[in-house]
Amino acid sequence: MDVKTLCLGVLSCGSATGYEIRKQFDEGPFAHFYDAGYGSIYPALRRLSEDGLIEAVDAPGDQQRPDRKVYAITVKGRATLLAELMRDPAPDKVRSDFTFIAFFGHRLPPAHLDRLIDTRLALYRRMLDQMKGCDTPDMPPGERFVLGLGTAVYRAAADYLETHRHELIGAALPDDEAAD
Repeated sequence: MDVKTLCLGVLSCGSATGYEIRKQFDEGPFAHFYDAGYGSIYPALRRLSEDGLIEAVDAPGDQQRPDRKVYAITVKGRATLLAELMRDPAPDKVRSDFTFIAFFGHRLPPAHLDRLIDTRLALYRRMLDQMKGCDTPDMPPGERFVLGLGTAVYRAAADYLETHRHELIGAALPDDEAAD
């Protein structure tokens, strides 16, 4: 999915500033499965505006905030979003520093791996607790489905780490050899 489509998706839920769009990828509903930064969001918003897919309205700031633009999706933008949503998705890719480090885990000291897995398990548990708090009675079915899928993925990952950690730690180099 390109960032223009991501922005259209956020704006289909309601008008927002660039900052508010970014927050959806930092701590909002998209934070668990997509990332988009200011460096890609603002160029995408400019292009969407040029293409007539969104409209921008200047909103006056106050003493705490400067003037800002509030973006809203247009009818043409909704049609474009729907067309993009009808395309087959690309295969999922998991980008994970943890997974990369674990790939080389047999070259690391057991104590380091043990701490790394404990830290990752704690993160998964925090994410699961946070996701529980997202479930509301008025949640749209698509959001509820994705929340359930995300919960299943984090739960499965935590279960795997708990039941298989001994395999990686057992294959790790002794502390004195890992330092060489």
